[in-house]
Amino acid sequence: MPNLYMLLIGCSPPGRNIEQHDVYFGIGENLRDVIPYAVDFWPGGGKIHFDAWRKVHKVNEFEVTVITGSQPQNTYQLFFLNLGGYKPDEFEEFHYKMIVAAKDKSEAIRIAKQTAFYKHTGFKGAPSHIDDKYGIDVDDVYAVSDILDPHMKGQYFISVQPAPINLYEDEIHLGYFRIDKVNQWAAE
Repeated sequence: MPNLYMLLIGCSPPGRNIEQHDVYFGIGENLRDVIPYAVDFWPGGGKIHFDAWRKVHKVNEFEVTVITGSQPQNTYQLFFLNLGGYKPDEFEEFHYKMIVAAKDKSEAIRIAKQTAFYKHTGFKGAPSHIDDKYGIDVDDVYAVSDILDPHMKGQYFISVQPAPINLYEDEIHLGYFRIDKVNQWAAE
């Protein structure tokens, strides 16, 4: 059965002074199936690794499944949001990456505004990156189906349905996961 995977890719591209990151969404029977596509996602980036990954099954109170064939009739869809914020006297823009199930982008942003990150990361002159004045003023907000790996679009569809009460929370794997050690940590 195919699964949706969310990976945080890390890399120190040639000519950069610090590690860069991006988020990749791919579909496969297991994590090993999506790794070649994730590597191709960052061409010329040099030696990449993963800093986090998760098999996406539950988001908010919704169950996420991957189906083949015709596109499901979803009332809800998945959105990926990259929130940005600041802390006084910290030379950094902090980020909080999240996926939410919502009816539309506006609802996804309303959900993001309820996070502790949004409420506590920002101050006068450097607010968090969601602003009522401008509506959608987020670093990034995308429907996951729009940013899904191009090799997988049209072949797979994401179904978002109310979750059964006993559906387990997704396990988030954190660490420095080298691509060449994939068989040791991706044995699902």
